[in-house]
Amino acid sequence: MLVQVDTNHIEGSADLQAWVGSTVVDELERYTSVLTRVEIHVGDVNAQKSGPQDKRCQIEVRPKGHSSLSVTHQAESLELAVAGAARKIHHALEHLLGRLSPKVESTGHLTAPPVQEESSAQIDALLEDDFLAKQADLDKH
Repeated sequence: MLVQVDTNHIEGSADLQAWVGSTVVDELERYTSVLTRVEIHVGDVNAQKSGPQDKRCQIEVRPKGHSSLSVTHQAESLELAVAGAARKIHHALEHLLGRLSPKVESTGHLTAPPVQEESSAQIDALLEDDFLAKQADLDKH
């Protein structure tokens, strides 16, 4: 799985890229075998001006054999934006893969032990016993 971190209006140091990449990969650890690529875009929406929820993180993942998924999260700090986007993409993958998981299907094999069928002589004997018991009840009345 290829992980790419891009920055916009934020100094993209190697430490920042490593931290962002590891935070997202840790959240997506369960899905690493399914993903071919993860692109993470972090940035400051208002450039260098401060403001509420001006840090943004967008994560795009490409699952094998499926179209890409993308989520975005904005927050007051970069840490909250990355954590929020990572949770969102985790949920989106969980939803996608949950829908694609195979449904339980019958194999046609019984798992319970087979029922021992009685022989025709035993069935006849039971029917005769029933008949005789009913006859005895009728004779009493």
